[in-house]
Amino acid sequence: MQAEPKKSLVGEEYEVEIGPVAHGGHCIARTDEGQVLFVRHALPGEKVVARVTDGEEGARFLRADAVTVIEASKDRVEAPCPYAGPGRCGGCDWQHAKPGAQRRLKGEVIAEQLQRLAGLTPEEAGWDGTVMPAEGDKLPAGEVPQWRTRVQYAVDPDTGKAGLRRHRSHEVEPVEHCMIAAPGVSELGIEKRDWTGMESIEAIAATGSQDRQVILTPRPGARLPLVELDKPVSVLRVDEKDGGIHRVHGRGFVRERADGRTHRVGSGGFWQVHPQAADTLVKAVMQGLLPRKGEMALDLYCGVGLFAGAIADRIGDQGAVLGIESGKRAVEDARHNLAAFDRVRIEQGKVESVLPRTGITEVDLIVLDPPRAGAGKKTVEHLASLGARRIAYVACDPAALARDLAYFRDSGYKVRTLRAFDLFPMTHHVECVAILEPVKKDA
Repeated sequence: MQAEPKKSLVGEEYEVEIGPVAHGGHCIARTDEGQVLFVRHALPGEKVVARVTDGEEGARFLRADAVTVIEASKDRVEAPCPYAGPGRCGGCDWQHAKPGAQRRLKGEVIAEQLQRLAGLTPEEAGWDGTVMPAEGDKLPAGEVPQWRTRVQYAVDPDTGKAGLRRHRSHEVEPVEHCMIAAPGVSELGIEKRDWTGMESIEAIAATGSQDRQVILTPRPGARLPLVELDKPVSVLRVDEKDGGIHRVHGRGFVRERADGRTHRVGSGGFWQVHPQAADTLVKAVMQGLLPRKGEMALDLYCGVGLFAGAIADRIGDQGAVLGIESGKRAVEDARHNLAAFDRVRIEQGKVESVLPRTGITEVDLIVLDPPRAGAGKKTVEHLASLGARRIAYVACDPAALARDLAYFRDSGYKVRTLRAFDLFPMTHHVECVAILEPVKKDA
């Protein structure tokens, strides 16, 4: 006999005490029946009415929104964005928290992940427990950083208006303006246009140049609209058959400025979204590695060559850098961006496949900036075998970072310092830079 389907609890409400923050932009609470609630729009220590948004009877975990605040935290503020709140835009997680509280919450998540997955206290990780804002984000109370230089708009199929996705939903929240969008994005006027036939529009405003770009994803069979925006812009489209990105008019790339150099970033290529992120991370990595003239370095998951160029600048003509990147277009851009450095080589492919084929058995420095899933045990073990005097690990996910730090520890490396940066204000995302060094063997 088929088991009867379990009753959905969506819409059920519970009065709960909010516990600690959890990884992912929510806090933890428990129902009287012992089910764990992951509650958005709440803060630790509050008493709220939580309405279930996902889950069924008997499930260990439920998702919920705080729809009524009975006892508020001192860190709570009224969300500055009119589109924030339960059931609304899913782009931000912490609009209802003071900026300092947002950073403390991110710090608590990092500390919890380090302890749970790597067995490290902040002190053992060389971390002072703080999450630092970008310099330009230190604003007077009530002002919101306009930091997002890339915004992915969704298009309402019924109205043709651009908006933003609701949390964990395909539904579109119509918006007239995104508060955290960088001025170069807002000035395009995306929200004012009719985008009938389009599924999404990605808007990009480069840092350090006037380059702007929109990437259109049409619905099947739809024709591209005539794109007339408030500022000059290059237009690209996503091919519905192969997913490739093709130029319609203008440049197929934008020019991003960081560490005193201009970087070409092609369509679909990765670049940090916060305008100060690239410089902030390069500075942290270089301060941690302290490159010396003539050293040999690896830049893994190197993208368009941001860190490879920074290292090459500092190690001089007698040094050498090998970058490895899987994306074909990113490799082309990296080779273009680093053409002035004779002793920099960029190889295309997955790190775990390419690195063993190089025959490299020893290096001085390693920087790795892996995707959200992390580098993984096998890659970490290979890197540790190369005997680098320092390794810089740039991470956008605290859980993946903690797992990989545990693998490094098991392979003979320890964390020298860890720094955390709030390069995604109003969201739960946080960027970390960990500097590792070999554990000294007893004589």
